[in-house]
Amino acid sequence: MLGLLKYLRRREWIYAACAVLFIVAQVWLDLKMPDYMNSVTQIAQGRATAEAGATGGLSDIWASGGLMLLCAIGSLVCSIISSYFIVHIGVDFSARIREAVYTKVQGFSLGEINRFSTASLITRSTNDVQQIQNLMTLGLQMMIKAPITAVWALCKISASRQEWTIAMGIAVVALVAVVTTIVRLVTPRFKLLQSLTDHLNQLVRENLSGIRVIRAYNAEDFQQGKFEEVNQEFTSTNLFTNNATAFINPFMSLVMNGVSLVIYWTGAFIINAASLEEYAGLFGTMVVFMSYGMQIITAFILLSALFMNVPRSLVSAGRINEVLETQESVKDGPGVGETDEVGTVVFDHVCFRYPDGGDDVISDVSFAAKTGDTVAFIGATGSGKTTAVNLVPRFYDVTEGRVLVDGHDVREYRKSELAHRIGYVSQRSVLFSGDIRSNVGFGDNESDDATVKRAITIAQGSDFVGAQEKGIDSAVAQMGSNFSGGQRQRLSIARAVARHPEIYIFDDSFSALDYKTDRMLRQALKDEMADATCLIVAQRIGTIMDADLIVVLEDGRVVGQGTHEELMASCETYQEIAYSQLSEEELR
Repeated sequence: MLGLLKYLRRREWIYAACAVLFIVAQVWLDLKMPDYMNSVTQIAQGRATAEAGATGGLSDIWASGGLMLLCAIGSLVCSIISSYFIVHIGVDFSARIREAVYTKVQGFSLGEINRFSTASLITRSTNDVQQIQNLMTLGLQMMIKAPITAVWALCKISASRQEWTIAMGIAVVALVAVVTTIVRLVTPRFKLLQSLTDHLNQLVRENLSGIRVIRAYNAEDFQQGKFEEVNQEFTSTNLFTNNATAFINPFMSLVMNGVSLVIYWTGAFIINAASLEEYAGLFGTMVVFMSYGMQIITAFILLSALFMNVPRSLVSAGRINEVLETQESVKDGPGVGETDEVGTVVFDHVCFRYPDGGDDVISDVSFAAKTGDTVAFIGATGSGKTTAVNLVPRFYDVTEGRVLVDGHDVREYRKSELAHRIGYVSQRSVLFSGDIRSNVGFGDNESDDATVKRAITIAQGSDFVGAQEKGIDSAVAQMGSNFSGGQRQRLSIARAVARHPEIYIFDDSFSALDYKTDRMLRQALKDEMADATCLIVAQRIGTIMDADLIVVLEDGRVVGQGTHEELMASCETYQEIAYSQLSEEELR
């Protein structure tokens, strides 16, 4: 938690200082009221017994009562003002933490994202931050007020009757022992709860994203069983923590009533044995002691509530710190600026293995693409095609060797500088909620209407976009669920075209297109990309036959590279793929 305090700004520290001042004032006013209560009690007792030396009348009672009322009103005002400061601290602080986590995750490579998992990162950005906010807004006031109240009140009653002081001391020790025991019991469970929340989020996301497959295979019961297993563990863990913390309230009531009983019972004996002159003073002292005692017990009730929130908040703070302190494996380089070469890509004996992976996923891959070249990657599933092209935009960094773009190692570029040179179309077409215009003109693409419409035309999307009632202003649902797979692919390709990049990367981005649309799209792209380099991952031989260089991968190694004609003559693996898809006549 201390590691997160650096995100507090100067204004929040000033707010915290102001909150402390008003809380101290509130405690002073709360603890001043029993003094006036003692005065009222003694005046009333003196009038009732009509002592010879008794002084004070009804006006004195009204005066002391009025001062008590002023103290109560002042305490209320101080409480409202301190709450205002604390709420602002908590809300602003949590917003800044949430922004810091979001910004940090934006800089993660795929390696860091996979290490945490998407579900866990969502939980840490929402639920965990909310726990921190709850501690700041609800706990900060308790954290300041309760100790001050308890210590101040104990000092005020320390000189009182020994019997009452001992009873209060025993009550305080019992409260501390029980609260400490419960905190030690529930702290590990709070950590487990956050982990189970991650798991629940993951299962829900899987169910929602895979709902069609689940229904197609009648797997609702199977998925329900998986969910119920995790949900039951989450429920039982939650029940344990709630049952443990629920024990606090009845125990506090028991202690409070027990202390009251002991004080009044012993007070009855003490007052009964006292002389008439001591009676009024002893009765007033007992009432005041009881008032202070209840404030001490109340302070410990506040502390116990705080202690129940602190463990979970500390667990959440640890999880947030884990994200914020993670070192990014892909960092900005010093920057390159203008380059002599434009659109060139070179793989120089590139090897890569995933973080914590055993063997290389790709090994000793080398090729060179000059401006205007089309380089295609083909091979069996799992051969390393997507991994290879993902090294160009630095989704990962190479383990060995170098990837050069425009004559410079990609690790020398700033991330934004490198991304601006690349138009990337992912294997899974990703669209964002909004409209067609915002998706095609995404990021730092040129987003004027002419550019958007031209990119859509090149991507062969004019037919279905033109059929929309609002054209490029038509709505796009989350993940583009209101479009077909082929339509999503074409909009993703249009997004890359609108960027006017030096290098295009198509990661199996034509798989959902029919052959006619595929042929028309490739022809349009060929004209558009005459001065740009194109890297294509493909499964269809027909898509890459015209490529300037075809790299054939098998188990992460290059088993052949060259033009279609050269590979048909020399590469057995390529021949097997080709003959499995097309006839001899089509391959000529």
